[in-house]
Amino acid sequence: MSQVPAELKYTPSHEWVRFDADGAVTVGITDHAQEALGDIVFLELPETGRVLAAEEACAVIESVKAASDIYAPLAGQVLAVNPSVLDAPENINTDAYAAWLFRLRPTGETPALLDAAAYQAAIAEE
Repeated sequence: MSQVPAELKYTPSHEWVRFDADGAVTVGITDHAQEALGDIVFLELPETGRVLAAEEACAVIESVKAASDIYAPLAGQVLAVNPSVLDAPENINTDAYAAWLFRLRPTGETPALLDAAAYQAAIAEE
């Protein structure tokens, strides 16, 4: 069964969101998503400075099974990408919640995100 940490928020498209103390948000993919993808072999992340719209496809993750888009969970400007996952994308398979993908400075309203219980219910229906 997939891990779903209670302190994070989630999207229906399987991104996790952590609201950081500095006002930024950190984004990654969920344990459920990495399990479904299988062995991750490549990532393409958004450029630092890029402004993203909420739910915009902004990154690509490739596994031995398939390539999938990663969506911005909310509107904002990309502050940083995680160089360690670019160098070793398989780290996402090891710990999806430690292997963050990018950080955003939110702009505008935050869309409704799922809490852990709602996300668990959503993936149970898949």
